Amino acid sequence: MTGSDQPPTVGSLPETTTSTPLAPAVLTRIVWLLWAASLGALVARLRLDGAWTLPGVAAVDGLTVVMWVVVTFFSGIVHSYSRRYMAGSRHSARFFRRVFAFTLVVMVLVAADHLVLFVGAWLAMGLLMADLIGLVRGWPQARAAGALARRYFLASSGLLAVALAALWWATGATTVSGVVAGADAVPRSLWLVAAGALLLAAMIQSALVPFHTWLLSSMTAPTPASALMHAGFVNAGGVLLVRFAPVVVRDPDFMLLVTVVGAVSALLGKLLKSVQADVKSQLGCSTVGQMGFMIVQAGLGFFGAAITHLILHGFYKAYQFLASGARVEQTAPSHAAESTEGTRADLLVALPTAVAGGVVFALLTGKGTALDSGLLLALFVVLTTFRATREVVQHTALPATVRFGAVPLLFLPAIAGYAAAYHLVTAALVGLPTVTAPATLTPIHGAVAVGFVLAYVAIETGVYRSSTRLYVALLNTVTPPTDTLLTKTEEYNEY
Repeated sequence: MTGSDQPPTVGSLPETTTSTPLAPAVLTRIVWLLWAASLGALVARLRLDGAWTLPGVAAVDGLTVVMWVVVTFFSGIVHSYSRRYMAGSRHSARFFRRVFAFTLVVMVLVAADHLVLFVGAWLAMGLLMADLIGLVRGWPQARAAGALARRYFLASSGLLAVALAALWWATGATTVSGVVAGADAVPRSLWLVAAGALLLAAMIQSALVPFHTWLLSSMTAPTPASALMHAGFVNAGGVLLVRFAPVVVRDPDFMLLVTVVGAVSALLGKLLKSVQADVKSQLGCSTVGQMGFMIVQAGLGFFGAAITHLILHGFYKAYQFLASGARVEQTAPSHAAESTEGTRADLLVALPTAVAGGVVFALLTGKGTALDSGLLLALFVVLTTFRATREVVQHTALPATVRFGAVPLLFLPAIAGYAAAYHLVTAALVGLPTVTAPATLTPIHGAVAVGFVLAYVAIETGVYRSSTRLYVALLNTVTPPTDTLLTKTEEYNEY
């Protein structure tokens, strides 16, 4: 770390094994073979109609093959990266076994059709991730963080079991495909139990507020495990809502609740990130916000957009975590006030680019061209583009004229690429019971839109920084339990 007062350590790492274990190399090759096979399955799925089924047990449909490709790709990257990262660690073999087992379990989850198999895979996925969080058993903090995550994941699995038991009781079906086909006939009382439990299970697994504590306590996990967690594991909430979309979309009021729940996490995630001092915690708060956006998209009825979002966010967040070591720097607080107000020239470039980006997205996807919830989707594109363009204009070390001219040339094609990814994912999901079900606009949708605009204005102008009370409230909200915090280098240098 730059600015560190500690003397550099000279010499080789202690030998913890007498020979290089075969497991990392073998499991890495197997995962990449699984990715190649999944890619072939995706191509076949785009060319052929219908799902490949093992009646009563599993069904390989569009969602399955898309998630297979995504999960095995991220797992392959993590396996390859970890062969060097975990070299010499006494925990290397156990780490690779857990990561590989996690990959297989997720592949089973997205293909599972029997309700018991689905719940079992969901539970196993959580237990494996909790074990990765607490991998370094010599750290009391790691054990505490793993135990905390395990309690959350057991609660999530219990809620999912309650939801599926209610659906089974109402429909008599023992498969996922059977219960979603009969969702409209479920009595309202049982439907409320099932839908509410599904939403809570998704919120816990995706670390939405107020269940974000387990994610912010998980920094004891090895960085590659964090990459897999933030790029893959937290996406399970979105996958769950997409898989049971016919249950969720049955009541417009419940869809509004899903939208509001996601919006709260999306907004708080951005604010919570502003009070974090270390890189991994900032990325964790960013994940809370991005998972909120994913749930909002599901609440708006755009399940294909939710899957597209989790895929693209996975690419971004996996890279951010695996490259986080290069961003570590020790700094001291400065008495000089940091200005967050951009120049007028920044606004003259960022605002038109953001609006043009929203127009491009609407034209290429058709979302935002009618008076329905697609307008909010287009608004999110505008706000996100506005924020990203200002970041580039303000922090890129290039002449102003080059920056201002390059911004539209950079971001508008990127939005077009996002629209193309959306169409590709939607095409792969054809055949699912519900892929797109735009919600009718209500005053609550308007309030959500206003809330996002005001929050972005507050962040861009730095107004929120003027309130000490708000800062303390955010800091208290984002601080994980103290027994999971590593505060001294002496606590982890030994490991």
